[in-house]
Amino acid sequence: MSFIKKTVIVTGAANGIGQAIAIAYAEKGAKVVLADIDEKAGNAIATQLKEQSNEVVFIKTDIRNEDDIIRLMEKTKQYYGTIDILINNVGKMIRKSPYELTLEEWDDVINTNLRSIFLCSREAAKYIRKNEKGGAIVNIASTRALMSEQQTESYAASKGGIVALTHALAASFSNNKITVNSISPGWIETGNYSELRAIDHEQHLSKRVGKPSDIARACLYLTTEENEFINGINLVIDGGMTKKMIYEE
Repeated sequence: MSFIKKTVIVTGAANGIGQAIAIAYAEKGAKVVLADIDEKAGNAIATQLKEQSNEVVFIKTDIRNEDDIIRLMEKTKQYYGTIDILINNVGKMIRKSPYELTLEEWDDVINTNLRSIFLCSREAAKYIRKNEKGGAIVNIASTRALMSEQQTESYAASKGGIVALTHALAASFSNNKITVNSISPGWIETGNYSELRAIDHEQHLSKRVGKPSDIARACLYLTTEENEFINGINLVIDGGMTKKMIYEE
């Protein structure tokens, strides 16, 4: 899969899964725009990729802010002339009892995880639809859209909303040749992988915990031109955990 001459925006690109996604596209020859509120980490990744002769730029962006999102798209167009692919990756979780979760905390998670995807997709699509071959949007949801732990109401609601928003946008953008899909990761370890326990790996049907690169490869797959028939889906990448029977024998 080659992404030479393609311009890709990755939100939340400074750390974790977003960083792995950005690096994967850069390695495939794309022009990569790193969008994140973490200026120090974002610039560090941009510098690292530039040393490999990749076309990359970091744009500090608070995706809760509509003006920041509009500026992100305008600057990307100024730098690279087109927008071809958008990866909506930013996300946050507040683990707190629903009896104690404040309205401000609820709104912060919803605005960060869900509203930002609508705004980023809307603004990016205004440019992507001008491309002869259209383009692609991928939204990072979560298996928490399908199953839950205690005290994760705002996160679960936001991720469930992403899955629904994905197929709605796929329908609305279909006349513009813009595919919209989501990915629901399970346990993707962004810390020290070597410190995981044997049981952490063994409980998965795939016998290992996921890595950011697993999600990055899926993004490449969903956004290559050859896969434009894949549209409106939610791709679960969790080592089989949501399909596993959990009853004690």
